[in-house]
Amino acid sequence: MAGFILRLFFIVCFPAVTDDSRIYAGLAANWLQHGIYGVSSGAPDQSKAESTITPTDSRLPGYPAFLAVVFLAFGIGNFKAVMLVQSLVDLGTCLIVADVARRVVSTQAARIAFVMAALCPFLANYSAAVLTETLEIFFTALALDFAVAALNRPISGRTEISSEAIVGERTSVGLWAAAGAAIAACILLRPDGGILLAAVLLYLAVLAGKGVASKKRDERKYIINFLVAAVVVAVFALAPLTVWTVRNFRTLHHFQPLAPRYANDSDELVLRGFNHWVKTWLVEYASVEEIYWNVPGEKIDAAKLPARAMENTGERDTTLSLIDQYNETTDITPELDAGFGELATQRIHNHPVRYYVVLPLLRVADMWLRPRTEILPPDVRWWEFNDDWKRSAVAVGFGVLNLAYVGAALLALIRRFSVIRWAGLLICFLLLRSAMLATLENPEPRYSLECYPVIIVLASAVVGRGKSSTDEADGRGRPSLHWGR
Repeated sequence: MAGFILRLFFIVCFPAVTDDSRIYAGLAANWLQHGIYGVSSGAPDQSKAESTITPTDSRLPGYPAFLAVVFLAFGIGNFKAVMLVQSLVDLGTCLIVADVARRVVSTQAARIAFVMAALCPFLANYSAAVLTETLEIFFTALALDFAVAALNRPISGRTEISSEAIVGERTSVGLWAAAGAAIAACILLRPDGGILLAAVLLYLAVLAGKGVASKKRDERKYIINFLVAAVVVAVFALAPLTVWTVRNFRTLHHFQPLAPRYANDSDELVLRGFNHWVKTWLVEYASVEEIYWNVPGEKIDAAKLPARAMENTGERDTTLSLIDQYNETTDITPELDAGFGELATQRIHNHPVRYYVVLPLLRVADMWLRPRTEILPPDVRWWEFNDDWKRSAVAVGFGVLNLAYVGAALLALIRRFSVIRWAGLLICFLLLRSAMLATLENPEPRYSLECYPVIIVLASAVVGRGKSSTDEADGRGRPSLHWGR
């Protein structure tokens, strides 16, 4: 009840409907009303609906499908209903996170994890935002729960290669299939949901390798276990994408199994040069809101560029010249975009280590450690305490709380690693997702929020003691040793 009240507080006081929210809602509305997955162009004309709706693949269909279901039940454009449904989904996430903690640590840790998830303002905050995060976090936690349940029930304990060995226990195969289906939902919501599939497959490969290396274990059994689990997960995770890929090929006449890197339509100019230049200096979220998101359409305030964006007289003159050209029309032509690209190439040549190592690490650190107030009133420059010290104080509080969650998870890995079953899977997901985030030029804290189910599970291990509940999940009276720790 306290968790629901917290989410209701954010829905009432800080609802978030962004430009992305309206794009998703438009896709859902067109899908419902006209049977076309596309964006509206120009003034709506009900008599010529098809001429004003352009099919698109700029967004994956997962979240628009969710919105379409809610709109069908409560009315098109009813964002309050969306937020209320998301709050219930988020409470479901809390139960799933608790179940993961029960399986990998203990029953006591499960209770702690539930409280930490239910009262986490970062999860609750995004249930009040018409964005993909709440559903993405839910299916991430669900996939991990099915995966650790399957790891506690190996596919086959047989050593001979037979149909029984391949099929194994139906329960385990079903769990891997369910994990794959949950990963498919992650991917259909956001392209980066595929990171979870990569983490699961990589961890299975590691476990198979450990089994093969052990002289006391049957090599064929481990190879079969790995192959069956990997194939089942991959098939169920990727199969739904075939429908989307075929649709894109038939409707838009090109091969697109996911969504474009910059969520653009096929006839839309991608500002590769500008994005390349931004990536040579941007490390903090404040610059994302003040500069990156404003282009094109709004002027660039050169005074808000950090010193590292213009390090010498030549770079400063070139940068200011390009910005002046852009500010004249607030639009980027292909020629101007090429100018930013040339400047970026020069900067990378001068400082390759900074571009390829230092800046990516700083962006990842910003996504992990920054106060998670990006859709709340505190200013993006919360540390200046100039305009409203109360809101800055709230941001500091959120920052301290975020550090507490992350710090507790790190402490668990250092001091309690031995009591966390399948910790390698959780760590693999955190590392792979962080590595992916390092490739982005826009460090938005919400991109690391999908890792919070893992953070909460690990943090619960710091104080969660007692007998591991994997015995309960396994149903055999002892933890399964076939898959290692």
